Amino acid sequence: MLKQQLQIKLAQKLSPQQIQLMKLIQLSTLDLEQRIQAELGENPALESGLEPVDPLGEEDLDTEDSLQIDTDAIDLGAYLSDDEIPSYKLQAQNYSSDETIKDSPLGNQLGYHQHLMQQLQTLILSEAEQPIATFIVGSIDDSGYLRREIEDLMDDLAFTQNLMVSREELLSVLKKVQSLDPPGTGARSLQECLLLQLQRKKAQKPSIDNALQIIEFGFDAFSRKHYQKLQDRFRLNEVELKEVLDEIAKLNPKPGGAHAASAQNNHIVPDFTLHIEDGKVQVELNRRNAPQLHVSHSYKDMLAGYQEAKDKSKSQQEAVLFIKQKLDAAKWFIEALEQRYQTLFKTINAIVNHQKDYFLSGDEKLLKPMILKDIAEAIDMDISTVSRVANSKYIDTPYGIRLLKEFFSEGFSMQSGEEVSPIEIKTHLEQLIAKENKQKPLSDQALASLLKEKGYPVARRTVAKYREQMEIPVARLRKEL
Repeated sequence: MLKQQLQIKLAQKLSPQQIQLMKLIQLSTLDLEQRIQAELGENPALESGLEPVDPLGEEDLDTEDSLQIDTDAIDLGAYLSDDEIPSYKLQAQNYSSDETIKDSPLGNQLGYHQHLMQQLQTLILSEAEQPIATFIVGSIDDSGYLRREIEDLMDDLAFTQNLMVSREELLSVLKKVQSLDPPGTGARSLQECLLLQLQRKKAQKPSIDNALQIIEFGFDAFSRKHYQKLQDRFRLNEVELKEVLDEIAKLNPKPGGAHAASAQNNHIVPDFTLHIEDGKVQVELNRRNAPQLHVSHSYKDMLAGYQEAKDKSKSQQEAVLFIKQKLDAAKWFIEALEQRYQTLFKTINAIVNHQKDYFLSGDEKLLKPMILKDIAEAIDMDISTVSRVANSKYIDTPYGIRLLKEFFSEGFSMQSGEEVSPIEIKTHLEQLIAKENKQKPLSDQALASLLKEKGYPVARRTVAKYREQMEIPVARLRKEL
C-alpha cells in the first residue's frame, strides 16, 4: 500500500562550483592547460593575455542585476556573427631572438600494427589468404602476441568476414604472418615467441641449437630455473648451459613492446619545482604555458550601454541573460584557478616542511613517516583534498622527478622505539639483495633475519610484500650460474 509522508532531513551536498573546483585541483599541469584552452573556446567572455587598461577608470559592473538592463538596441549579429577578420591576418610571423617558442615538435612515427600492415604487402599471399592475414594482424596485441584461440579466430572470420576457413588454412597463414619483423610477432605464447626468434638466427652455433632444444622440450624447467635438471636432461656442463642462457637473455619477450613504447609520449611535466639555495628549500608552482585570464571588457561594455533603458523584449532579455551567464562563468573560472593555485601551494609547502631533511640531502633514509591526515591537519583542509593533490602531481627535485604520493607512508616502529618510513626498510632490503650471492640467493626468512640485525623487526610476510612492491622475484628466480 502506497503512503505519503513528510520527512525533514539535514544533508550536506557539494555545489556544482565546489565539484568543478575539486576536478581542477585533481588535474595535472598538462591536463590543466587543455582545460583552460577548452574553457577559452567555450566561453567568449573569457579572454587570455594582458588585461587592457580602462582609460576612464570605471569599476566593473555587477553582473547580478540582470533585470536592470535594457536589451532593445542590442545587435546580436555584431558579436555572434562569424564575419570577423581571421586571426592569422592579425599576427606577425616573426619572433624576436629572446622570445620563447612554446610549441613542442611531435614525432611522426608508424604504429606497430601499421608497420605490420606495410610488411604484409611484401608477402606472397593468394587472394583468399590476404583477408585472413589482415584479420590475424589486427588480432595481434601491442606486445606482439596473438592471444586468441584458433577456433575463436575461425568463428570471427565466419561471422564478420563471411569466410569459412579451416584450421589448417588459418595456421598456414599464421606461419607466414610470423615471418614478419620484428621476430617473434604473432606468437601465441612466450615459448613460441622465443622459438621464433631462435629459428631466425642464421649463425649455426652449438649454443643456439642447445637453446632451441631447451626452449622446445625443457621450457618448464627453464622457466623455473631448475638448472641441474637441464644439465642432466640435455647433457650439458655448466659452461655450455651458461652460454645457452646468455643466448636466450638476448631475445625479446615482447616483440611489439619496443615499437609501442617508442610511439608513446612518456614525458612527465612536473607540477612543482624545488630548489635549494643557501641551505633553504624553495618550491615553486609550474605555471608553464598558463595564460593570464581576464573577463572580456567588450562584454561588460555591452551591458553598460543598456543599464538605463526600460523596455525589453523577451528575446533581448534572453540574450542579455546569456551574456551575464558567460560573464559569471568567466569570473568563477578565474577565481577557481586562483584557489587551485593557493591550495596546491599550501599543500606542497606542508609536504616539503615535513620532509625537509630528505629534500636537503636526498637521502631516502631520512624520509619520515607521513600520512594524508598529517598534511590535512597542517593546512586545515580535508583529507580528500590532499589526496587529490598527492595522487596526480609530480615535483622536480635535484634528485629527480618524483610523484608526491611516494612521500606518504605509514610509520614503522624500530626496536629502539623510533618511527621510520617503510622506504628506508625497502632501501636496506634492496641493498641486501644486491650484495647477495646469486648462486645461493637469500630467502625471505634470511632477509628478515638480516634486517632484524640492523634494528628493523620485520616479519617474513612483510619482506615478501616489500619485495613484490619493488618487483623483485623470489630467491629461486634470482639464481644465476
